[in-house]
Amino acid sequence: MRKSFVGNNIKHSEFDALTRITVEMSKYLYPYIREILKSREDFKENSVVWNDFNGRFIELIKERFNMDSMKVKKLLNQAENDEIIIKSLLTLSFCISNQGYQKLKNFLHYF
Repeated sequence: MRKSFVGNNIKHSEFDALTRITVEMSKYLYPYIREILKSREDFKENSVVWNDFNGRFIELIKERFNMDSMKVKKLLNQAENDEIIIKSLLTLSFCISNQGYQKLKNFLHYF
């Protein structure tokens, strides 16, 4: 889906390393992830946090992804976008536990 996509398959060791990095970053960003999810729950009072995050998310997709891809267009569709973002943030928030690496690895294998 990226603009600079290379047709090579990712090696198991690379997948493992990226999963570990993601888990560690989710631990570091957990307070922010929690604030974003909370703002979506109470949208009328905390819409600024959600709108800022959502705007930045869309901006990054437009900057780094292939806009001709149907999967990317789905990410930019506002109706489906919220559900994808919420699922992603919830998955990352579940990764902060001691078993976070295994949880994320299992989730990604069966995605």
